[in-house]
This record gives sequence, C-alpha cells and structure tokens, in this order.
Amino acid sequence: MANWSDPRSGMASFGGTTVARGEAYDAGLRSYMLSVYNYMTSGVLLTGIVALLFSWGGMNSPAAQILLQPGILKYVIMFSPLLFVMVLSFGIGKLSTPAAQAIYWAYAAVMGLSLSSIFLMYTQASIAQTFFATAAAFAGLSLWGYTTKKDLSGFGTFLIMGVVGLLVAMLINLFLQSSAMDMVVSFIGVLLFAGLTAYDTQKIKSIYAQVAGTDMMGKSVVMGALSLYLDFINMFMFLLRFMGNRE
Repeated sequence: MANWSDPRSGMASFGGTTVARGEAYDAGLRSYMLSVYNYMTSGVLLTGIVALLFSWGGMNSPAAQILLQPGILKYVIMFSPLLFVMVLSFGIGKLSTPAAQAIYWAYAAVMGLSLSSIFLMYTQASIAQTFFATAAAFAGLSLWGYTTKKDLSGFGTFLIMGVVGLLVAMLINLFLQSSAMDMVVSFIGVLLFAGLTAYDTQKIKSIYAQVAGTDMMGKSVVMGALSLYLDFINMFMFLLRFMGNRE
C-alpha cells in the first residue's frame, strides 16, 4: 500500500506531478535568490550613500573631523561593523527575521561611516570606476557560481584559510609599511574574494533546499545577502588599491 503521507510516494508514477514540483522548486529558488541579491544590492547602495554624505565637504566633513583625528569615536566607527557581523553570525538562530533585517541595515549604514574615508583619500572618478569594475566582476562570478555544475564546496576551507592568512599579512604590514607587500596582499585579496563570490553564491543556492517553507527562510536571505555584501565590499576595497587615484 502506498504511503500517502509521504509527498515523494507519487513521484515515480506521476511524471506530471514531479515536473510541477520541479517547476515550483525552481520558481521558489529564483524568488529566494532575487531576494538575496536585492538585500545585498540595497545594502551596498546604503553604504555608498552614507559614506558619500558623511564625507561631504572634504577635509571639513564629519568624516575628516572624526576619522582623521585621534579619539575614541574614530575606533568605535572603525570596529563597530565587526560587532554587527558577529551578532548576526552567532545570534541568527535566536533573532527574529525583522530583528535580523534591522541589524543588517544598521550594519550597512555603519559600514558607510567606516568607509567614508575613501572619499578623502581617492578621487570620486576613480572610486566610481572601481565600483563599476567590481560590480561587473561580481555579477560574472556570482552568475558562474549559480549556474556551474562543478561542486565548489571543496574550495571553502582553502578560501577561508586564505582570508585568515591575508589578515595576518595585513597586520604584519602595519609594522613593515612595505608598498610591495601591500600590492601583493591587495592582489591576493582580489583573487580570494573573487573565489568567495562564486563559492558563497553556490552555497546560498544549496541552502534554499533546507530552508524553503520554514521560518528560517527570511533569516537565511539576510545571511546570504551579508555574505555576498562582504565579498563585494572586500573585493572593491582591494581593487581600489590598484585602480584608485589619490587626492
């Protein structure tokens, strides 16, 4: 006797039902990924707008008065984005979806304050040029990660270890102040976050099967957007070291 409580019981016998379920799954996946990209893109735009407004006025701007001067507020702005990421990463299971969304938007805004100093260091033309170059590269890499049949999960550990090594190298170079090492670190940083863009896209896509129809779906969208946001921002910042023209 067929197990009528098992939704898979008719899949072998009723091909039309299987196709319908497959189409419904694909439609749900597209909607899910579109939500992730919308949140990620909106977060990047919010960061850019806040950074531009905070730095408006050049050396007379709030950014210049706070970030280029000694004081505790400078370090609060610089390191507070890390706190938001930690809250989302380690507390997502206890947060409601609206709370996770609110923290994400707050993080994007605070990140804008932290990154506003780039408008004091680089010309707006070179920032815009780098931004569009990063956007084009990100779009291509994310599309490849979404469509490729190759399993990228094996690269995850390698990429994360690479990021840890990159952070160590950056800390060392704070003392060495080597321009050559800075260029090498920037080059490796671009490659690592390019790889993470494809890897994270495939990972987000695979997570949909686990969260579809559950109360974790909204929070999963936020976390997926956060991962891609971090990939984009880091790739942009490392690429700016190559393409940016100093003021």
